Amino acid sequence: MPSRYRLKRRVLFYETDAAGIVHFSCFFRYMEEAEHALWREAGLSIAPEGAPVGFPRVSASFDFRRPLYFEDQFEIAIDVVEITAKTIRYTATITRDQTEIAIGTMTAMCVSRNPGGRMKSVEIPREIADRFQVAD
Repeated sequence: MPSRYRLKRRVLFYETDAAGIVHFSCFFRYMEEAEHALWREAGLSIAPEGAPVGFPRVSASFDFRRPLYFEDQFEIAIDVVEITAKTIRYTATITRDQTEIAIGTMTAMCVSRNPGGRMKSVEIPREIADRFQVAD
């Protein structure tokens, strides 16, 4: 049962803005990329075809400490910090050479997909919740 996953990555050119700094929106993608890797580590996919439930984001934020630049190598550590009946909350810490770059949080809610595309919050299925544990 994973509670943490570390993903190593390099900044790609298209992720930078005209000043050569990673655009703030990319940090949310990095966090989501690490989240998907965490789910794979647990033997799951966050969005398998035909799944009866989904996990849209209901909250996400980042606090930025330092910039990242093209070709920088960095690490995203994502932790499960809370699991409730219907939500999973994560924190993500992005570092470069052990220097803190940014800290983010994200909450995903378990929903059922009803006809017509409407979503309704539901409890996280046991077979999913049991694959994760809250980080110490």
